[in-house]
Amino acid sequence: MPSVGRGWQVGLSTAWLEWLVLVTGRELMLFASVGILLIGLDDLLLDALWLTTRGRPLRESFDAPPLEGRIAVFVPAWDEAAALPAMLRRTLAAWEGEDFRLYVGCYPNDAATIFAVSRLVAHNPGLRLVIGDCEGPTTKGDNLNRLWAALCADERAEAMRFAAVVLHDAEDHVHQCELALYRMHLGDNAMVQIPVVPIIDPRERWVGGHYGDEFAEAHGKDLPVRSRLGLPLPSAGVGCALTRRALALLAIERGGQPFCGDSLTEDYEIGMVIGAYGLGTRFVDAVDMAGDRIVSRGTFPGRGDAAVRQKARWIAGIALAGWDHLGWPGSRLGNGQRSVGRDLMARWMLWRDRRAPLAALVLLAAYAGLFLVAAGMIGEMLFGWDAMKPGVVMQWLLVLNAMLLVWRTAMRVRFSAHCYGWREAGLALPRAFVANIIAMLAARRAVLLYWRILRSGEVVWDKTDHSESDAAAEELLVRARAR
Repeated sequence: MPSVGRGWQVGLSTAWLEWLVLVTGRELMLFASVGILLIGLDDLLLDALWLTTRGRPLRESFDAPPLEGRIAVFVPAWDEAAALPAMLRRTLAAWEGEDFRLYVGCYPNDAATIFAVSRLVAHNPGLRLVIGDCEGPTTKGDNLNRLWAALCADERAEAMRFAAVVLHDAEDHVHQCELALYRMHLGDNAMVQIPVVPIIDPRERWVGGHYGDEFAEAHGKDLPVRSRLGLPLPSAGVGCALTRRALALLAIERGGQPFCGDSLTEDYEIGMVIGAYGLGTRFVDAVDMAGDRIVSRGTFPGRGDAAVRQKARWIAGIALAGWDHLGWPGSRLGNGQRSVGRDLMARWMLWRDRRAPLAALVLLAAYAGLFLVAAGMIGEMLFGWDAMKPGVVMQWLLVLNAMLLVWRTAMRVRFSAHCYGWREAGLALPRAFVANIIAMLAARRAVLLYWRILRSGEVVWDKTDHSESDAAAEELLVRARAR
């Protein structure tokens, strides 16, 4: 009799757990399945546009001659003593003979970076060290505005005018034909963006490699589609050139400062605003005479915590604070110049840029649902729980999502293979799981970061650390180009 009582108590104690696991698991799986389906269809529509526009010539006028005049290169820096000297040497060597001036923005309390580049500045008249008035870090946009002020001061002092501004970061590997490509296309465009190709370090293949997969698809499909359709094109902040006239227009609108100084993603915003004004923006994926792609290469975080921190900054700046800075603009043109279809397409692209928090929530629900389904199966074996049987609707959702997952994986592998070869592309599928984990953690951090910005009103440059030596930089670049 006591054993019967104990069995009844065990059954009662697991009944509530059974109900919690089965009901919660079912609801989470339903929510996740619907969310994955909607996001998958959203991606499928973009894939269809990419396929249908692949052979379409880009909007372009060949009447405008190539852009002439001196080009300014902006490199904002905070705590970059380890990586910046190598980048400056590479850039000066690659662009020898070009008419350009490289502006490096530093802070007075960053003595290590100032000392690291001072020797190069002393021996290279094409380098200009700009030390701001306030201590850092502020924001990247604020740093760029100080470089813009230095450029304007040089123009007044030398009675000349720069033709364009090129944006790069302290760890970039520039291409020797990059400036020539900008000149060719800036004659009839206000902004030109070239592909950004992350350098995959074999020692950091899983975290660092997922950047390669994502950029390969984004710069192989998303940006070309926007460019072909004439939609506002987000700047990547590197490998990007803007005409001085376009920056002057933004400076007039923003009180003399073309870059948004209180934004975590000022590069993204400047491209979207230029496009909203109806100025020409173009994504160019070209090769040089030797068949080498003209791209901007660079290293990305290889540790999980650094990747989460960087992506949280992107999500907070684009998906959350972007609503405050940009709203949902279709166009800033007058009513007589506006196109309803273009406005709708522009808002759709903004939705795609800002859906990251929702996508992370859907992923979290999916993984939690899978965990509870597995717990339910274990409970069925150990305690005789009722099996969690999906209904007809759920079955159809799972089938459709499986088909979309296969297609999505095939697209990711295809673009990764185009950039890195099939050996690296074979890791794109398992790396997708790593990317999902980073995306969920980054979304959580982004919400907290945005909340802190709203409460304090302060935006700080939460930059990625770089510690790349000259030898390591050259080794990674040789490996990347060998693929």
